[in-house]
Amino acid sequence: MIQSMSLRSQLFLLQLSIVLIIVLIAGSVAIRMQEQQIRDAYESRMVGVAQSVAQLPTIIEAFDDERPSDTIQPIAALIAQSTNVTYVVVTDDSGIRYSHPNPDMIGSMVSTDPSVPLSGETFVGTQTGTLGESWRVKVPIFAADDSVIGTASVGILESRLSQDLQEDLPQLLVWLIAAALMGSAGAIYVSRLVWRRIYKLEPEEIATLLETRDAMLHGIGEGVVAVDERGNLALINDEARRLLGLDDSAVGRPIDDVLEPALGGMLNSDGAVETTVLVGERVLLAQANRAVVDGRRVGSVLILRDRTELHQLLQDLDGARDVTQALRVQAHEFSNKMHIISGLLELDRTEQAVDFITRSGHGGSVVSGDLCPGITDPDAASLLMAKSTIGEEKNIRVIVDGNSTLHPDGTTDQVTILGNLIDNAMEAIVSNGTIHISTTANETGCVITVSDDGPGVPETARQQIFESGITTKADSSSAARGFGLSLVQRVTERRKGEISVTDSPLGGAEFRVNLTPAPAPVPVGVERQ
Repeated sequence: MIQSMSLRSQLFLLQLSIVLIIVLIAGSVAIRMQEQQIRDAYESRMVGVAQSVAQLPTIIEAFDDERPSDTIQPIAALIAQSTNVTYVVVTDDSGIRYSHPNPDMIGSMVSTDPSVPLSGETFVGTQTGTLGESWRVKVPIFAADDSVIGTASVGILESRLSQDLQEDLPQLLVWLIAAALMGSAGAIYVSRLVWRRIYKLEPEEIATLLETRDAMLHGIGEGVVAVDERGNLALINDEARRLLGLDDSAVGRPIDDVLEPALGGMLNSDGAVETTVLVGERVLLAQANRAVVDGRRVGSVLILRDRTELHQLLQDLDGARDVTQALRVQAHEFSNKMHIISGLLELDRTEQAVDFITRSGHGGSVVSGDLCPGITDPDAASLLMAKSTIGEEKNIRVIVDGNSTLHPDGTTDQVTILGNLIDNAMEAIVSNGTIHISTTANETGCVITVSDDGPGVPETARQQIFESGITTKADSSSAARGFGLSLVQRVTERRKGEISVTDSPLGGAEFRVNLTPAPAPVPVGVERQ
């Protein structure tokens, strides 16, 4: 029955039940308190009347008369009528009545125990006498010598107390009914308010929507990050966790504590923003938009797409283009030399042809074989050969220290650092300059130094150039700029190394990177401790 009801009806019935229970409890307590107040009020009155009767000189003197009741009965009746009590009964020290509302009872023994007042104490309580059950007070009557000569009893029938309570009940019931009606109206309002706040959906529909949302968010291939209006991380799907390196503990924390500054700045912006950012060592395409509900901004949503592989492919493509261009340059140079040799031979100038061949040397290689004899890392050697040839075309001399050493370490970190530092130096020089490269590798790690004779890096910018998106190049409009040095720094930090930039002896900037030895590769199926 309850399960078939709508959520709105269930909320109303639940709140109505709570209101009625509270009203009933409050009403019972109020009635009990009112009854006690009536009883306490009568008690105070009866104690006062009884003590007044017991201390009245006429009453005390009448005890010495031959017929005390002739004096005491009229006085007791008058006092009972004037004080609005049911009876005033005076007895002697044996319990014989000297007054009673029923004159026939005068002279007879009281029907209740008089021992308490006769002992000099005051009695207050409910007893059943000749008039019925009554709330009564009994006090002793003392003679001049402080001896107890009798008692004064004043009482109110319990039926009269009940009647007084019933007279007050209508007003109390009006307030209770009003409270119940107000509580019912509040229950109706709250149930409607909750119903509207949850978009008039039933719990089953809400559960279905939540399950569908979770399935969609965690199933899509793009990272989704939601931030509430206070700037705290509200939601993050599986792909975003992978791209940002976060876990469930990040939810609920301020975005400045868990996200890269570049991403935090995008989420705090007022409009839609789309840019490429470097997060860790990943290149991400990030798009931030405001989340608006009913015309009110409730937060921001960040969409992340992984472009690391694409970025690496573009770098590989640039490398292939560099090699192709280098080969084209060398082929053109080789073709010119062959034409010269062919012309000298046709002119029968054999000695001049031999002399030209001797002066040309290896000529046809991409680069001299002894350019970097101590660099045994084939990837690094190939990179240096290609960059050297590209530099020749731009009239930039790429000089590798002859004592340089660099060995394979099972990673691409050395190539990443060399490539980005050389590209950075070439972009700074543009043309007509020199780049000097020195590498040292041993059991403690490796040191890579790249210096140039370009414009250098101002001291005020030497910390900022390692931030993602920061560039000192004149052409900084490209979204791909500002990542090279930042990537070098993050690779260095991962390898627990250091990077520094100083003035170069050549006149430009000198970048020096210290790397610790690469960690040993973990065998397949074995977890790293």
